[in-house]
Amino acid sequence: MTAAVTLNTLAVVITEPQQLCLESLDLTPPGAADCVVDIHWSGISTGTERLLWTGKMPNFPGMGYPLVPGYESVGRVVSAGDDSGCHIGDLVFVPGARCYGETVRGLFGGAAARVVVPGARLLTIPPQLGEQAVLLALAATAYHAIAAALPVTPDLIVGHGVLGRLLARIAVALGGSPVVWERNPQRRDGVQGYSVIDPAVDTRHDYRAIYDVSGDSSLLDDLIAHLAPGGEIILAGFYEAPLSFNFPPAFMRELRLRVAAEFRDPDLNAVKKLLAAGKLSLDGLITHRYPASAAAEAYHTAFTDPSCLKLVLDWSAEHD
Repeated sequence: MTAAVTLNTLAVVITEPQQLCLESLDLTPPGAADCVVDIHWSGISTGTERLLWTGKMPNFPGMGYPLVPGYESVGRVVSAGDDSGCHIGDLVFVPGARCYGETVRGLFGGAAARVVVPGARLLTIPPQLGEQAVLLALAATAYHAIAAALPVTPDLIVGHGVLGRLLARIAVALGGSPVVWERNPQRRDGVQGYSVIDPAVDTRHDYRAIYDVSGDSSLLDDLIAHLAPGGEIILAGFYEAPLSFNFPPAFMRELRLRVAAEFRDPDLNAVKKLLAAGKLSLDGLITHRYPASAAAEAYHTAFTDPSCLKLVLDWSAEHD
């Protein structure tokens, strides 16, 4: 069933590197398979969105400015096409949108008060998740990285930011007991069933599966030194600089190297099941909240404040 709604929105627009504003944009009219969603919360990614903000994002199809960022949004369906599979009133996770015409790129398009999205891309979520549902994209990314290696779970995770914490929590939920490296003492809290240590004190050289979410392209030689023979290093972060490593140590250990790409729908569904079963918690990961009207300040905080794990923009004032 469809409902008449206004087809414009207030959106975060990165006009060029380090230039951000809020703009009123027209939306692409929805078709029979589409929904119109009023966004309540959107998260800021300190990985891909930081690279878009700084202008250091490697070139790939669809890249360019001006753009609307964001792939971590949660909202309510206010109009549903007959073929969308959704219903008015559904609370949904929105993994981005491409609904701004030709003048502004939807990359990834979720940081807006209202979006038009195919119903097939939306994930219905229980109301009790609330703002924590913005974390579903990162949780699904973590699950995707682990799922390819199951039943083997991470032995070592490099980085205790929000993605590293989700990797560790999911590993524990799947029966693992990982070690996490974190250099910043301020980020060694929030442990749930695993251990966090300073990498400088780690003397182990027998890790079978090392998951790097640091985004630091210079770490490979150090990680290889801590790897067990026949072990695997999984690159689960996003890297702006080329990666390289010394061949002899990798040769001696018969290094296996894997890149974990973006999540898929089955990963979102798997995370949703872990949450429903009480095996995974998203508590304590959202540390900062800003009204959408303060988006410029919010993005600066998300990218510069080391105490910020996940920052959420609140769009509720745009729907009053």
